[in-house]
Amino acid sequence: MLQDEQERERIRSPLRLLLVEPDARTAVWIGEMLRVSWRDALVIAHAERVVDALDDLAKGAPDAIVLDVGARPAGWLTAIEQLRGAAADVPIIVLADDAHADDEPAIAALRAGAQDYLPKTLISATQMRRALRYSIERKGTEVKLAHRALHDSLTSLPNRALFLDRLGVALDRARRSGALVAVLFLDVDNFKEINDGRGHAAGDRLLIELAERLRTMLRPMDTVARFGGDEFTFLFEDLDDEREVVLIAERVARACKVPIDLEPGEVTITVSMGISMVADPRRPPDAVIREADAAMYRAKERGGGRFELFDESTRDRALERLEFEMALRRAIDHHELRVHYQPNFALGGSPAVTGLEALLRWEHPERGLLGADEFMPMAEQSGLVLELGQFVLREIVRPLSRWRIQRPDITIAVNLSLRELEDIGLLSTLAGVLSSAGLDPDALCLEVAESSLARSPVVAARVLRALKEMGVHTTIDDFGTGSSSVLALRGMSIDSIKIHPSLLGDIAEHGPGAPVVGAVVDLAHALGLRVVAEGVETEEQVEELRALGCDCAQGFLFARPVPEEEVEALLRTDGDLEYSRY
Repeated sequence: MLQDEQERERIRSPLRLLLVEPDARTAVWIGEMLRVSWRDALVIAHAERVVDALDDLAKGAPDAIVLDVGARPAGWLTAIEQLRGAAADVPIIVLADDAHADDEPAIAALRAGAQDYLPKTLISATQMRRALRYSIERKGTEVKLAHRALHDSLTSLPNRALFLDRLGVALDRARRSGALVAVLFLDVDNFKEINDGRGHAAGDRLLIELAERLRTMLRPMDTVARFGGDEFTFLFEDLDDEREVVLIAERVARACKVPIDLEPGEVTITVSMGISMVADPRRPPDAVIREADAAMYRAKERGGGRFELFDESTRDRALERLEFEMALRRAIDHHELRVHYQPNFALGGSPAVTGLEALLRWEHPERGLLGADEFMPMAEQSGLVLELGQFVLREIVRPLSRWRIQRPDITIAVNLSLRELEDIGLLSTLAGVLSSAGLDPDALCLEVAESSLARSPVVAARVLRALKEMGVHTTIDDFGTGSSSVLALRGMSIDSIKIHPSLLGDIAEHGPGAPVVGAVVDLAHALGLRVVAEGVETEEQVEELRALGCDCAQGFLFARPVPEEEVEALLRTDGDLEYSRY
């Protein structure tokens, strides 16, 4: 609506032309022809020289420029380029003394930046009016398309391409002048939870409001851009020292903490920021961006809601993370990954294996056997977790097919990361893997951490329901580490919960933790859910869990994770397990 009003106002306003004509009599003649050809209100400013026209343009841009180049003296193309440089969004119409049509100068003029080229001896008032109208419309369309190509459609801020271009120009200037340049990289903390919990429309409104606030943080020569998703970047030039950027970062942090109205309620956000002070302006723009990004990730690692300055230690950490990620990618191709299995045991009578949990291990060529907690966080950040998850699924179905012959009721549980939970190809991947191995879906159990449930509840509920309909068993893992309650799981399509080891520390001999675990077990059973206790290490814990009615247990007391070739021995225990045996 606002754009329509602006367009109507533009149409009602007089057309403002700048006529660049060295001869006064010719200027009068052209002016009269322009007034006759343009039937609406018309205001003409006259400049005899290009330098005078440039001064006029510095005071304000007209709607169009008419440049008379006469017989095309030396420098006429340069004159077009100078006018275009001073007013890039203003169309330029070139008039020349051609007695006949000649394509070569016309093409040269258009290449230099003109919108049209007209021979004065052949032009009529009607042709002039048409040339003006078409040139203005074409230039307007060109400007709009250029803006769309270089600006974010949601926030209207410069996009990644334009930011990198401006950063490159700023670094060139800094090389000549020695001025200080800095880049600030900003990421909204926990934006995905807002997007998933309140919907994408609410997430878009948050980004629009945030963009408006970030604009107010700028000096006239600075740039803020939407780099992608919930990431924004700032470019600061001509700084005295790093303190200026630090003060701006502090203002940005305060501004972002002001609640944002996202009906039906407000939301308060925090942001993590990384700052790169460019010590060497000869560095490429993308390298400067990477430094600011690395500093931002360090701010995230330290809890978020803060900013960090890039330094040598940050660079070392970033390089170490990159090298580790590359090594992990190579590990897949070099067959360095292993799957170990840890069993669950029933607690109703003598311990018997009821299922296995698949646990990924990395046989690192230098550091030895690494547990998943030593490399999965990196895989989550880099997106490799999807590839690793598919590797685990492919690895487990072959032995599972064999073990199901021995024990038709045995299942294997696989941990599902937040990224995998949000992967639109998850269900088709599962179906393909199970089908290729000839396995029923109930041979598989997927475990979703309670933290993933809290961070992406809408997606988690949808995926868990689809898995349930597919026939795959589902479990909430690490229960007791977050804010969920058993009652909150009533609408979840799950089969069981796994109690986190932190709840088991003081349950032995009716310790203070026993009533908490007992309440969890009772409520879970009331909802038809099985309960598995993780991290069981003592016989006293086993006896208390039995007394509380817990269904199954898993821990080093029973068995440590073992490779595939040792699983058959565990399956043969079937009620005759000695704790010390494994």
